[in-house]
Amino acid sequence: MSDDVLELTPIQMDALREIGNVGAGNSATALSQIINHRIDMNVPEVSIVPLGEVPDLVGGPDAMVVGVFLRVYGSAPGNILFLLPAQSAFYLVDMLMGKKHGETQSLDFMDESALMEIGNILSGAYLNALFNLTKLSLLPSIPALAMDMAGAILSVVLIQLGQMGDHALVIETEFTTDEDGIKGHFFLVPDPGSLDTILRAVGVE
Repeated sequence: MSDDVLELTPIQMDALREIGNVGAGNSATALSQIINHRIDMNVPEVSIVPLGEVPDLVGGPDAMVVGVFLRVYGSAPGNILFLLPAQSAFYLVDMLMGKKHGETQSLDFMDESALMEIGNILSGAYLNALFNLTKLSLLPSIPALAMDMAGAILSVVLIQLGQMGDHALVIETEFTTDEDGIKGHFFLVPDPGSLDTILRAVGVE
């Protein structure tokens, strides 16, 4: 990612935050309908962080997390990473499968499939928001899922991103339920050049 990304103006950051805000709202609505529980989304943070600091955003490199990763193709290619602490992932599976809270303590094939579908739906909601604001055609790949320490998952993802630059643009959202809570982080990491494409599409260069 070029050094130009490190010098975004407040107007450009506001434009990106607005995209994140609409995407977060769409994602919250989609997830609420799936699990039949109210989901609250915070106002997304837009930041540019060194790739090595991304694990710190999700509790540190040793935190056990479930990660869903998708490649984004189209007019502004990039990557989407959806991260959940392991306990939040188990709680979400309990909701999806109609189990008692705390029943899930590990993930089987069906659980993983359900979580990947959640990642797919959230990504679709997010990319639809981006399309509505920019008219850029963006398509997600089939999701991949892994459960491991955050540092291990992110190192695999960041190897690819690291070949593109030392920093990542992160549109980060956090969502919680009205009960014990599901906390997750949703990262949109545009490829070099994609950020400029998005900013031009919303009329901010």
